[in-house]
Amino acid sequence: MARDFYEVLGVSRTASQDEIQQAYRKLARKYHPDVNKDPGAEERFKDLNEAYSVLSDPGTRARYDRFGEDFRKVPEDFDERVAAGAGGGFRGRRTAGAGGPRVRYTAGFGDDFGAEGIDIEDLLGSMFGAGATRGGVPGADQEAELPLTVEEAYRGGRRTVTLAGPTGQPRRYEVDVPPGVTDGQRIRLAGEGGQGSGDAAAGDLYLRVRVQPHPRFRLDGRDVHVQVPVAPWEAALGATVPVPTPGGGTAKVTVPAGSSSGRRLRLRGEGMPNPRGANGDLYAELRVVVPPALGDRERELFEELAATSSFDPRRTR
Repeated sequence: MARDFYEVLGVSRTASQDEIQQAYRKLARKYHPDVNKDPGAEERFKDLNEAYSVLSDPGTRARYDRFGEDFRKVPEDFDERVAAGAGGGFRGRRTAGAGGPRVRYTAGFGDDFGAEGIDIEDLLGSMFGAGATRGGVPGADQEAELPLTVEEAYRGGRRTVTLAGPTGQPRRYEVDVPPGVTDGQRIRLAGEGGQGSGDAAAGDLYLRVRVQPHPRFRLDGRDVHVQVPVAPWEAALGATVPVPTPGGGTAKVTVPAGSSSGRRLRLRGEGMPNPRGANGDLYAELRVVVPPALGDRERELFEELAATSSFDPRRTR
């Protein structure tokens, strides 16, 4: 059964983009596999990412609202391609014919064109001539979204992607994801798009990368930002602390003495890899964290510091 992306995120169909983002962040923190070890958490997290990748993009959301679960089969510029031949917008529904499943599009502005709608193949024939469909019309390029985590985008590698094929049945593709792929980048699968008629070649399938929001890392191009918690004494006295990297390892960063929350420390070249040039940088943003509970000796030391220190954080400098 197809999932309703609005139900997955627990928002209404009229939710604003801010409401969708807030709902995603709340649920992503709850079901992230690094935090939630329940057996179904990882699958739930994947569903959340897919729903957010669709609803967070206004254009993709509009197509989803309009065409439902078949939205990925409809090109983004569909209206521009056929409006000249019909004069308006269309709604699509699948029908069966001698040549296999087809999609018929009904004008969305009244009943002037009849209940049967407009067959897209008939429309192409009228636009390009009767011989166009008989002699061969090249297959249309198609596009689908490829959601990736920050870690997957960093590492790249071979992935198996399952999409709905021309007949609606699942179809598997083996995709080579380049390391350091960025959000919005397209990966071309030659000849895997719409089938051409006659002897014409098939179109290409483009997978548009959507790097999903991450509970820890934030991307800015190829630069990666991450919050690093430090203890009050580490911030005051200075320290060397570990910093997680999107590749799954850790790097070391030196915290200068007298650092405050919000200070950013740059680790050159530790961001997203770039096969064609310099890697991005990793920015460690310090966040001073106090102990949630104090032992007797710790309390004595803090009280002694409070009595001794003349530092006033609220004094205007």
